Amino acid sequence: MPNHALTETALETPQDRIKEIIYQIRRLMQAGELFTKELNKTYQVSAPQLHCLLALYEHGPLPPSQIARHIMVKSSTVTGIIDRLEQKGLVSRLRNSPDRRVITIQLTEGGRELAKNAPFPIQHKIVDGLKKLPEKEIKRIILSLSKLTQMLDVQDLEVE
Repeated sequence: MPNHALTETALETPQDRIKEIIYQIRRLMQAGELFTKELNKTYQVSAPQLHCLLALYEHGPLPPSQIARHIMVKSSTVTGIIDRLEQKGLVSRLRNSPDRRVITIQLTEGGRELAKNAPFPIQHKIVDGLKKLPEKEIKRIILSLSKLTQMLDVQDLEVE
């Protein structure tokens, strides 16, 4: 088991360093899972649904394509998110164009209330932490994470 004090002596062998990398990746994944479970339990929404609500709260009514850009997912993914939020009474679809295909999504009163009171997405903690780091260290993190995604052959996948 790796020593998680992250001292130089704790990571003497290549095997110790690899174990520590795997352990840290698992911790990141667990943090995301715990956040998602807490969201579902407390607010009955998923993390992507919360991102959608917060985008609408921050920017006002938006077409699905713009929501997708704000929350960094595919338009087809946003459709499912909107469907579930609409079923929960948190958003509504507006058709205020002669072309019925053109829709705008807006928060309902319940959606506005949830967005106002919900916790910040877990990424905000990361963003806040990264803002405190020197540029050189941020670039090193980007390079390291890019290498890991290349190892997993996920660099071409779109984030969902």
